[in-house]
Amino acid sequence: MDQQARALLLVTSRLLEYPDIDLDNLQKEITDYGKEHFTSPELQEEVELAITSLQNEKLSDVQMLYVQTFDLKSKHGLYLTAHELGDSNKRGAALIKLQKIINKAGFDRIDDELADYIPMLLEFLAVSDDSNDNERMCKRLGVALSRILRFLPSENLYHPVLSLLMKYVFPNPTKEDVEKLEFDREEADLEELPYPIMYH
Repeated sequence: MDQQARALLLVTSRLLEYPDIDLDNLQKEITDYGKEHFTSPELQEEVELAITSLQNEKLSDVQMLYVQTFDLKSKHGLYLTAHELGDSNKRGAALIKLQKIINKAGFDRIDDELADYIPMLLEFLAVSDDSNDNERMCKRLGVALSRILRFLPSENLYHPVLSLLMKYVFPNPTKEDVEKLEFDREEADLEELPYPIMYH
């Protein structure tokens, strides 16, 4: 993976975390970083447009948008294995495998997020050495991110951020990749209970 792609992974990992810091400062940090690490003027401009769109909104509004986009809608969620497996009991084993890949590369998680948290995986790919495991992870992320974009309205302010990843970093999934994702994912059982539950 080239250095520009790694730089974009770091930038988007920041933009896809919960926005709990001043967006003006974040914009300056990202702009300065991009000028130093992006070789493509087109990419630099697209990143600046994406962060400016967020920065032009009130922080509280961006926080609300983030929650509504990524926390309240499973089709937009930021957890890789949730897109791959849904509510399958296989997800636990998949999380363990991901954690082993991260540990094998010499890294440890420093927060309470699950091992498949996409912003964390983006940062991991940005700073870790190329490997067969990372190549497979890139393919998996490409499939999951394309699924998110398929359901995310184009006017959502986070749409350009995710689009940057698919345009500059991750391979577009094949039809077979998409079909396999849909086949393997188990939906939550939301059938009505056979009797009502009353709360007093």
